[in-house]
Amino acid sequence: MNKYPIGLTVALLVGIGAGVWLSGYQPQIPWTVPGVEAAVAAPVKDEGKKPLFWRNPMNPAITSPVFTKDEMGMDYLPVYADDGGAADEPAGTVKIDPVTVQNIGVRTVKAKRQAFSRSVRALGRVIADETRITRLHPKTEGWIEKLFINKTGEPVKKDDILFSIYSPKLVSSQHEYLLALRNLKTLGESEYPDIRDGARQMAEISRERLQLLDVPEHQIRELEQSGKTFKALHVHSPFNGIVMKLSVSEGEYVTPKSELYRLADLTKVWVQVDVYEHELPWVRIGDKAQLTLKSMPGRTFEGRVSYIYPYAEARTRTIKVRLELDNPQLALKPDMFADVTLNTGLQKDAVVVPDSAIVRSGEREQVFVVRAPGKFEPREVTLGQNSDGWVQVLDGVKAGEEVVASALFLIDSESKLREATAKMLEAAKADQSVGGVELDMQGMSMDAPDMSMDEMRLDSSGSDVMDMSGFTLDAGSKP
Repeated sequence: MNKYPIGLTVALLVGIGAGVWLSGYQPQIPWTVPGVEAAVAAPVKDEGKKPLFWRNPMNPAITSPVFTKDEMGMDYLPVYADDGGAADEPAGTVKIDPVTVQNIGVRTVKAKRQAFSRSVRALGRVIADETRITRLHPKTEGWIEKLFINKTGEPVKKDDILFSIYSPKLVSSQHEYLLALRNLKTLGESEYPDIRDGARQMAEISRERLQLLDVPEHQIRELEQSGKTFKALHVHSPFNGIVMKLSVSEGEYVTPKSELYRLADLTKVWVQVDVYEHELPWVRIGDKAQLTLKSMPGRTFEGRVSYIYPYAEARTRTIKVRLELDNPQLALKPDMFADVTLNTGLQKDAVVVPDSAIVRSGEREQVFVVRAPGKFEPREVTLGQNSDGWVQVLDGVKAGEEVVASALFLIDSESKLREATAKMLEAAKADQSVGGVELDMQGMSMDAPDMSMDEMRLDSSGSDVMDMSGFTLDAGSKP
């Protein structure tokens, strides 16, 4: 079998395919001057103006004296002499035609002066008023004879008998008082003033001692009338309240160190509110507050801020704020949790703008002020507090000025490009003034009479030899 015709056929087909492929392939010649051919067909922004230079659409710091494209094939953008803005305009001022303004959805809002406040929402916990808590301790050692109030949580009224106590010291104090009374009765009519005064003072001192030992007034009167001592004396409640803690039982021996009862008046309560650090500057003593509880839907309790604690909680990084509330029906109970709304930081004359009008870059905050239709000026601002979508402006914007509230990303991007362009133009002017040489980019041309594509060739005799002898760049003057 003859193999030569088959081999020739295969070689012929390979040669035809390679020819077709090479005919459609256009290699990129590395020595071709970038932008020479593109500059001829490059679009011009304005037929009456010539661009100073061309900049990269993605990075304005990259420029070219002629039109070209970046690595992704995007056209460089022309930069004209008026792109830096007028001399009296701040750098970064943006001009947009009305059609574009409408298409990109630019919305403007006027800065206004109004009363400005903020509602701080936090979690609160109900506690007893510490000024209305009493811990009862006996004034002398003894034994509890009887408990008249013997349950925790039981309500008591002022002067209710809590318990009776037997104490040898109390019994001896009663005897001393009775002796003083008899002595006063005998010596009270003495013709010697010193004796009369001494008897009277002894009786007064003995009676005062019983009072200091918490012997109730009604038992002192009974002691005076009957002339007989009591084995057990009563201790009464000092006010209306609730028994928060009961720590004694009948027959127990107690001393002045023993806490027998803990009573609390809950007709007024405190609420401790945890406020975060960034919200604390709003809170002031006297601010009003509203409380709601899940256990009582639809009911709102009102109070005021009475104290701001001077320290922060290490675990929660919050600061406690104390509220005082009236609780006549005892609806608020200690250790209840409540949702608290603080109406804080009322400022009657504040300049505010929408929060959406602020451009935050991390290092500064700025807004875009409308100077004329389609002209937007970037302006740095000093901000205060924010509340419900509005931000207080301390400096940078006056009431009545119009600011951009939407499409900020597009305007901010264009502003940064114009600002970079303006800085580049200023740097170019500074270099010209320092070097003493004026750089006229408009006078630069690519006319090269001696340049022809025939002379720009790759020498086939040497693969690494490039003949550039016929290539010249005419820029108006030659060294």
